[in-house]
Amino acid sequence: MKYAALTAVGAAALALSACEKAVEAPFDRGVCYAVEAGAEGEPPRFNKVAEDQPQIEFCAARLEEVRLRFLRLGGSRREIVGSYQGQFLFIDREGVWIGQTLEGSRFILLARTGDGRLAMPGAIRRAIDGTPIAVSETAEPDPTAPPTP
Repeated sequence: MKYAALTAVGAAALALSACEKAVEAPFDRGVCYAVEAGAEGEPPRFNKVAEDQPQIEFCAARLEEVRLRFLRLGGSRREIVGSYQGQFLFIDREGVWIGQTLEGSRFILLARTGDGRLAMPGAIRRAIDGTPIAVSETAEPDPTAPPTP
């Protein structure tokens, strides 16, 4: 008897979770969105931040600008969620992460350097303890630029 009741409860929970539709990021070509959580039981809202963004890194930069602008205005949110062409972007104090869903796994796209800028993870030189110390220079130095002290 207990087994049948437990099976029925499990089947009902499975059926309810199957009915819940996962949130999908819009796939508008070149459009960057900020994602705002909806009220309880409502889907999230997608607010257009920028158009004609050629790559996901440009969208991440636009979202970082939005995040910093809100902080300068006195806001307290240090994390922001966005989307670009079907991918979700998550910006926090460690960098920019991407994922296929809002709740699923995330992968690093851009990491923060020692001074807070965003860079490709492989371009960041790190100290022996793993803390970032600089961004590797891959381009040739500009001969007309003044020397750095």
